[in-house]
Amino acid sequence: MKTIISIILTVGLIMCQAALAANPKLGGSRFLPSNPKIGILVFDGVLTSDVTAPLEVFGVASRKTWFSNYEVITIAVDNQNQITTEEGLKLYADTWIGAHPEVDVLLVPSSYSMKPLLENTDLISFIKKTGAQAKWMASNCSGAFLLAKAGLLNGKKATTWAGGESGLKSQFSKVDVQFDTNVVVDDKVITSNGSLVSYQAALVLLSKLSSPSKAQEVSEAIQYQRFSQAAF
Repeated sequence: MKTIISIILTVGLIMCQAALAANPKLGGSRFLPSNPKIGILVFDGVLTSDVTAPLEVFGVASRKTWFSNYEVITIAVDNQNQITTEEGLKLYADTWIGAHPEVDVLLVPSSYSMKPLLENTDLISFIKKTGAQAKWMASNCSGAFLLAKAGLLNGKKATTWAGGESGLKSQFSKVDVQFDTNVVVDDKVITSNGSLVSYQAALVLLSKLSSPSKAQEVSEAIQYQRFSQAAF
């Protein structure tokens, strides 16, 4: 009899836990909260530093106790396990947009050939849908054009690659384009010039997700401050 009662209680507990996980209103919060995710879009021809800079910044941060709960994933635009960057670096993708991954932060990088990406309705739909629920959206270089195409920059200040500001302004008149500015933060959207500035943008985003002092800690770990001291 005790064994039967024990089984009944165990089954009841499991069912209760499942109900709480499925409906957070029943218990005030999810029973098993998932780790926050930072998603970085990747595709053939993506500019390497647009992706590797945030991967390094958030990778170093994730080894800190104060950021260890964050998970960084790469999201392919097409259903492929591996992509090749513009500069020839091969990167593995954790998932793809067709799997509809949910992330707390989405970073959109760039390519020298943006037209196919801008005409990819599935990609634009994914960016738009993600932007509606994510805590932060970010872009490097001409990735801003994709955010703008998805309507996420309407009425917001934003920038793109140095020299491409006029193109962004002419194509998307609802965007308040900022010229000669490395990184622009408006509401929950961060845009940057890309290339090496991608490091600065990632550190700015990290400061928003944690604190300026924590971002400074990572900056010192990767010796970012030495950029201003570089001699050629």
